[in-house]
Amino acid sequence: MNIIFFGTPEIALPILSTLHEHYSVTLIVCKPDKPQNRGQKIIYPPTKAFALKYNIPYYQPSKLKNNEDAYQLLKKINPDYLITVAYGLILPEAILKLPKKAPINVHFSLLPKYRGAAPVNWAIINGEKYTGVTTMLMNNSLDGGDILLQSSMLIEKKTAPEVCNELAFLGAELTIKTIDKFSCIKAKKQNEKKASYAPILKKEDGLIDWNKNAILIERMIRGLLNWPTAYTYLHNRLIKFYEASAVNDIGVDKKNQKPGKIVKINKDSFYVATGMGLLEVLKLQIEGKRILTSAEFLRGNKLREGDCFSSKYLD
Repeated sequence: MNIIFFGTPEIALPILSTLHEHYSVTLIVCKPDKPQNRGQKIIYPPTKAFALKYNIPYYQPSKLKNNEDAYQLLKKINPDYLITVAYGLILPEAILKLPKKAPINVHFSLLPKYRGAAPVNWAIINGEKYTGVTTMLMNNSLDGGDILLQSSMLIEKKTAPEVCNELAFLGAELTIKTIDKFSCIKAKKQNEKKASYAPILKKEDGLIDWNKNAILIERMIRGLLNWPTAYTYLHNRLIKFYEASAVNDIGVDKKNQKPGKIVKINKDSFYVATGMGLLEVLKLQIEGKRILTSAEFLRGNKLREGDCFSSKYLD
């Protein structure tokens, strides 16, 4: 079995590792190296690091569209399958036609729901009870190819990184099952009427609107870890939230409680009024500082009942 693997981030590793254990991964294709952090140190994509560790050839094109060198390289390998997992670039039709059996995408949602770049994040934010993994035949549309197999999981109170990690291992099992049973699987078309989209996350998506209810804000905090992270402002300092809980009644007067106002402070946490309900803040970070529990934060920062978080920087 001859496979070309397309994938870049860490969440692709469990699937790549499992494929490497079961079949012959002839080439790993990932996005180019890029500088990260303040020092602009060049960081390898996790899948490239895997390729170097196991002596697997790798390729890092900046683009695939109208890239004749890439096409000829991939054609020469004559793969049975192309497997893509969070690769980051669109595969042109000419490349999709190269495998002898099929180009297969492993997508972290229960298609046709949440097509696009951030399916796990939006599933959590929108309060979905379940999410899952889909293996699908690739075509020119955005995650719109015929479905091969699916596997689901409960989201519960998990964060985006926790769900992604669980889906990565679920996806590894599903990918092997898809390849092993490929000749017996009857692919089914997606119901376009049930399709929804999960657009790429932007920095501004993390800004907390305190007029929204506490349940939605709590889901937002879980869904936006570790980027862009839910954030707000206090005394013109940007504050990021990493853990919180939505509560209804803690024995405080709910009348005239402005959304964003700190209404109660305990030893280990504090409560913020929202458009509906209260948000108990459990873990947070002043921008540029380390992440703290609320207990640690309260010991080192002056916080008073009546202080108010803002959805914008105040001049």
